[in-house]
Amino acid sequence: MSAETVVHSGGCHCRHVRWQVEASPSVVAWHCNCSSCSMRANTHFIVPSAKFKLIGDSEKFLTTYTFGTHTAKHTFCKVCGITSFYFPRSNPDGVAVTVNCVDSGTLRHVEIRYFDGTSWEKSYNQSSIASFSKLSGENNQ
Repeated sequence: MSAETVVHSGGCHCRHVRWQVEASPSVVAWHCNCSSCSMRANTHFIVPSAKFKLIGDSEKFLTTYTFGTHTAKHTFCKVCGITSFYFPRSNPDGVAVTVNCVDSGTLRHVEIRYFDGTSWEKSYNQSSIASFSKLSGENNQ
């Protein structure tokens, strides 16, 4: 991936939840088949938490769902129900940004990798997903 970074903006369908994320214009996105991601058809890229910021009063429009280990925090808009980002179990120090919720114009390339969420531990141990929430110089992207 490129060392170049841009500020991507995005959010939910009704625009009550808005955010900005600093990331490369070329990202590695993860397509997961766990019960939650597969039902939402969620494909997301992961960034360090320090590179993500909510805009305006977005926080008051968010609610959170957890299940299983309760490590992942699945956030969604209380108004339109869209999950534009969440805090993944694989990267509790990061944010998973839903690719389709990024405003057009800043993403140049999206490489899709598959994460077998139905065999979570095995897939986690065999993938490099944990490295994607590390700050520059710390990751293996």
